Amino acid sequence: MNHLTQARLQVLAAALLFSVGGAGIKACELTSWQVASFRSGIAALAVWLLMPTARRGWTRQVWLVSLAYAATVLLFVLANKLTTSANTIFLQSTAPLYILLLAPWILREKSRPADLAVIALLAAGLSLFFIGAEEPLRTAPNPVAGNILAAAAGVTWAFTVMGLRRVGRNDGASGSAPAVVVAGNLIAFLVALPFALPVEAARPLDWAIVTGLGIVQIGIAYVFLTRAMRHVPALDASVLLLLEPALNPLWARLIHGERPGPWATAGGLIILGATGLKTWMDARAQRRRPA
Repeated sequence: MNHLTQARLQVLAAALLFSVGGAGIKACELTSWQVASFRSGIAALAVWLLMPTARRGWTRQVWLVSLAYAATVLLFVLANKLTTSANTIFLQSTAPLYILLLAPWILREKSRPADLAVIALLAAGLSLFFIGAEEPLRTAPNPVAGNILAAAAGVTWAFTVMGLRRVGRNDGASGSAPAVVVAGNLIAFLVALPFALPVEAARPLDWAIVTGLGIVQIGIAYVFLTRAMRHVPALDASVLLLLEPALNPLWARLIHGERPGPWATAGGLIILGATGLKTWMDARAQRRRPA
């Protein structure tokens, strides 16, 4: 097996580990703030220990990007406790919509005319989540509030991605992303901690789940992804990482019997399709550029 194949398998492994987040958060009976705080605290320590590159490059810009990343991981947990896992991951996946709209001003990157089709599809998919009224479920007691938080996570994730791109330009990308992951999770841990205490009547299973989410679903997943990105082109990785939003609702359905509503399902499929279309268009554009 050559290095490129191994690296692609590592990207798929990272996507697989990322995808269990929604089902894991719902399986834990700790409150949303407790899961958010302890998961991020454990993740920060895990990435710090597992990735030496995370221990350097802590510039002012890294800290600024970390704020957006911290908001994303907090919103992801809070949304998962209120709405379906599918809604959460699909709404967070609208990040390319905000990147396309804001990149010309923040990154000085011009949008292509074809990007307008992607923007329209993402906006249409986003709007479908707010049509009609979804029935509350045992694992999704307040879909409307959860959908709003998940949509906000899409915005903060877009700022995270754009921030990482900008930091990579200025400081070199080698240590930026791991440092952002550690700093962002540390911030999320500290912000959520006052709302997480005191902890009452937690099961050993709950501690096992939140520890697994921190170490495996975030820590080891980022190790796989960081190692793989040295060998896999970014566009290839983007396609492989689409496995995460595809599998995330599947685990929630198998473990919790959770089924998103028809409008949300349609919106999620449109968002996935638009993301795939954007990746394909970027790949075509890159192949046409002179070497």
